[in-house]
Amino acid sequence: MTQTLTQNAVRATRRKSKTHQIGERPPFDCVALVLQGGGALGAYQGGVYQGLAEAGLHPDWVAGISIGAINAALIAGNPPERRVEQLREFWELITANPGGGWLGGFGATMMRGDLARGTFGQIAAANALMNGAPGFFKPRQPNPWLQAPGTPEATSYYDTSPLRATLEQLVDFDRINTSEQMRFSVGAVNVRTGNFAYFNARTHHIGPQHIMASGALPPGFAAVEIDGEHYWDGGLVSNTPLEWVVDREGREDMLIFQVDLWNARGQYPATIANVMSREKEIQFSSRTRAATNAVRRRRRLGSALATLLERVPDDLKAGLDMRLLEDAADLSVYNIVQLIHRARSFEGQSKDYEFSRLAMEEHWKAGYHDAVRTLRHPEILQRPSAADGVFTFDLAVDGRD
Repeated sequence: MTQTLTQNAVRATRRKSKTHQIGERPPFDCVALVLQGGGALGAYQGGVYQGLAEAGLHPDWVAGISIGAINAALIAGNPPERRVEQLREFWELITANPGGGWLGGFGATMMRGDLARGTFGQIAAANALMNGAPGFFKPRQPNPWLQAPGTPEATSYYDTSPLRATLEQLVDFDRINTSEQMRFSVGAVNVRTGNFAYFNARTHHIGPQHIMASGALPPGFAAVEIDGEHYWDGGLVSNTPLEWVVDREGREDMLIFQVDLWNARGQYPATIANVMSREKEIQFSSRTRAATNAVRRRRRLGSALATLLERVPDDLKAGLDMRLLEDAADLSVYNIVQLIHRARSFEGQSKDYEFSRLAMEEHWKAGYHDAVRTLRHPEILQRPSAADGVFTFDLAVDGRD
């Protein structure tokens, strides 16, 4: 399968390189893993992480939204040698197909072709709507319309208490809060103010509630209370935490793996079902390519400002707000590697809540193969020169064999 690189990446291939050796540290101050939200599609991120781990690329910082926050917690809350195992355990648990019978796998193996596979996916998604996903969420009984106003039961269709138990079982929160080797951040939205909030292990004591808040997508899931405020899914405002990672205090050379579950690019829809699917893709992709372009433009301005400040005479500096200007100056370099899940033709608007084992394995495999293919390009692990500043790598490859 032909792989294509962006223009910046093509330029990078012209530089002399050496092959990355497993266990060898890339020449960056920080390796970051940025995980987008997308429900059942999040198994793709598990496959990507497996590919990175097998290449010895362990992140120094992991940041996530919604299902990306859950995957981030499973990574940060376990030692490197157990992370893939715990990710697999989580995804196998929540796709155990509580409906049983042919949803357990027999029915899927009997189906052939995109039409049959799409039909199976719709049935599996309907099963999740009716029965929930084990270890994740379950329907409320009775329904919200019969509950006391203002309670979690009256403001959501599903109970996510199973997710809390799962997180407590699979994630070591002491490790997240005390680790000096890995930074951890998740995003949510304050229901009262509508403002985005990031919970960082260096400024907050992270617990299951922070992960659940990041994934509390209404009206399915209830808002989660933290320190007297209530929070919903961060994807309501921004589904990709790239800007948070780049806009951190201090300047570092960064290698960023951005794993998106929604593809901003797609075909013009032909049916109502296509329209609903395309709407989700546009809404939750969070314009990630535009965000990386903004990083590049800002880095150019920061570099130009840094060069200019070096030439300003000392007698003129006294009259300037040097603190503000120095904060904006930036000579850091960035490699931003985008891995984007590309839905297959049979995946419709319910793909983010098709919690079947078959879909999980498909998405995991796609993420793994995309990571392996991406890492065949050694230039992504090379540090750009200060003059180049930012390289973005967008390998337009789906995860199929």
